[in-house]
Amino acid sequence: MSAPPPLPPPQGFKPSSQTQRARDWWRDRLLRLTLHSRVTLLAAVTVGLAVAIVSISAYLTVRQQMYRNLDDSLVGRAEGAVNSGVLTVAENIQGIPPDAVGLSDQQIGLVTASGDSYASPEYKPPINTPELAVATNQGDPSVRTVGYAGGPHFRVAAVAAGGICPRGYDGECPNSVREPGALVVAQSLSSIDRTLHNLGVVLWAVGIIGVIGAALAGNAIAQSGLRPLARLTGAAEHIARTADLRPIPVTGTDEISRLAQAFNAMLAALAQSQDRQRRLVGDAGHELRTPLTSIRTNLDLLAQADQRGGLSAEDRRQLLDDVRAQMDELTTLIGDLTELARDTPQNRGFELIELSNVVEDAVIKVRRRAPGTEWDVQLTPFPVWGDERLLGRAATNLLDNAAKYSPSGGRVVVRLLDGVLTVTDSGPGIAEADLPHVFERFYRSTEARSRPGSGLGLAIVKHAAEQHGGMIYARNAPPMGAQFTLWLPHAATQSRQPAPTL
Repeated sequence: MSAPPPLPPPQGFKPSSQTQRARDWWRDRLLRLTLHSRVTLLAAVTVGLAVAIVSISAYLTVRQQMYRNLDDSLVGRAEGAVNSGVLTVAENIQGIPPDAVGLSDQQIGLVTASGDSYASPEYKPPINTPELAVATNQGDPSVRTVGYAGGPHFRVAAVAAGGICPRGYDGECPNSVREPGALVVAQSLSSIDRTLHNLGVVLWAVGIIGVIGAALAGNAIAQSGLRPLARLTGAAEHIARTADLRPIPVTGTDEISRLAQAFNAMLAALAQSQDRQRRLVGDAGHELRTPLTSIRTNLDLLAQADQRGGLSAEDRRQLLDDVRAQMDELTTLIGDLTELARDTPQNRGFELIELSNVVEDAVIKVRRRAPGTEWDVQLTPFPVWGDERLLGRAATNLLDNAAKYSPSGGRVVVRLLDGVLTVTDSGPGIAEADLPHVFERFYRSTEARSRPGSGLGLAIVKHAAEQHGGMIYARNAPPMGAQFTLWLPHAATQSRQPAPTL
């Protein structure tokens, strides 16, 4: 069961500007501290609070226990004095020292229910309402602390003492004149106050030493624990200055080590991306050079022919056709390079499309370009979420590749069943050494180097499969030739957004 939402503040409630300024000031100071300083401060504050709580608890416990022991002692001695019968005559209290009744370090006195009090001048305890109430009611003892301005504090206990003879009776007195009273005993709290003071000083000293020790320990822990982080920071700064993507040495299995391993994984991915980028630029430059060189050669031939008197119409037509073919190849190559140069998915608007229609359009297009090839096509409907243009390009590349490697009069088998598109040609197949590399950019086997193409067609197919959450793989399928299998998820289970490119 979730907790109820917090109640909104009362209407019109606003924190005072002074409180807000104080909060902002502390927040600003904390944010300016380094992580090392924060760890040290946190350790000191935590230990300081713990020591303060323990010290206060210990002080209060000791104080309460000392007062309880003193109260028990005062009440016990007073009751013992009452039971001894020494104080049956009120006037006698003036001549009896406290040690005579076992109260050597205390002051004693008597108070009757009528309000008369008797005490030795040297040992006169404070007598007031609580003591009169005990004398009158003959109830439970009372204990309280009494302090004098500029003087010591006393702990005063009063116990019931019935049958006290009033003034004027030196010996036996009849019960009719006896009246209830209370024995009042007081003891100075100087020794307890001194003990508590010394205890407070010790606790303060222990607390200060504990906070200082905690700060030193926190500083040492922060320095030791953050040393790998400092090395990692230095390595990151070095990489930012020099662009040197070598991994950082990692030791241990703590959180900092895991962070360093994640940093190394990021460096490896960045280095791999840079390597792919360099290879892409280098391979693109190499591949672009070929059609550009052919176009320049044909244009030079046309220019030289015009200077020498011109070419025949047939020769001119062939040169222009070759220039157009090279331009088409250059346009296709630039489009492929643009598609593959993206490290992140293009923001395409995925839509619900019928994959069988896309493959059928690709078959019609490639069949016109390869009239000498026999096509065996069997397609079943299969809906997918995706980019129709990219999937059409992938299907066209698979069919073009099959037509290119099939001999004249050869047969290409195309099947689309349950989202699995298989294209099987009747060519020589793929060498085992080339199978792991056929989907790499610009990779061309030894047999393929004598044929037209840039080596990007199958890379485009793999890119399209990954963009749509599918997969592509190749194998040999004797007695036919090479077989390529493209799998895409059904629209019901497929995400409507492009899959991230790894």
